[in-house]
Amino acid sequence: MNAHILIVDDDKKLRDLLDDYLTNQGFIVKTLPDGSQLMSVVEKNKPDLIILDIMMPGEDGLTLCDKLKHQTTVPVLMLTARGDDKDKLVGFEQGADDYLSKPFNPRELLARIKAILRRLENSVSESKQHSQKYLCFSGWKLDLETFNLVDDAGVMTILSTGEFKLLRHLAEHPNMILSRDQLMEVLAGHDICPTDRTIDVMISRLRKRLNDNAKEAAIIVTIRNLGYKLACSVSSE
Repeated sequence: MNAHILIVDDDKKLRDLLDDYLTNQGFIVKTLPDGSQLMSVVEKNKPDLIILDIMMPGEDGLTLCDKLKHQTTVPVLMLTARGDDKDKLVGFEQGADDYLSKPFNPRELLARIKAILRRLENSVSESKQHSQKYLCFSGWKLDLETFNLVDDAGVMTILSTGEFKLLRHLAEHPNMILSRDQLMEVLAGHDICPTDRTIDVMISRLRKRLNDNAKEAAIIVTIRNLGYKLACSVSSE
């Protein structure tokens, strides 16, 4: 996933547990025991999401969340030992994006992290739609309005919804290895139950449309045991 997660919690055992678990899930993780250095770390490291405990020494999580929301756009997931709905309401009023009560299953935390990052990515994608029409790479243009693929001679190829979603995601993350699991999430809602095979077949179809020889693919490259990447630079118009 390559997303950067910042964990702020005074419970060292929990910090270490989440650090190990999320690192194993592919995230880049940094931890802090309190909020004293939070703003400087956020400015320096620019995390994609902050996991913030409410009950901490010094400034509590709600105060820190309010400060974050006034100075940054980083999403915040609040953790607390208190599960009262009133506490949750206060957290959301302070700008929290989600709220999880302790104790919790790390897999539930992972699901919530993915949901927040997915919403953020969708929001970014929607804003990009209004400012650009094409994603351009290797002599091709992906038309974001018509879902067509356009070659350098202006000839258009109509893509299926799934092909468009997959190629767009690859083009929005150039030179980044994307696992089959990540690509299956992109197709969620399009294919009732996307599988590894679904991804492989769709990649094969895209390569044919891009005249990208599967045995010596230069545009959509297979990274053995890891996934696929769009191995070229991408610009927008």
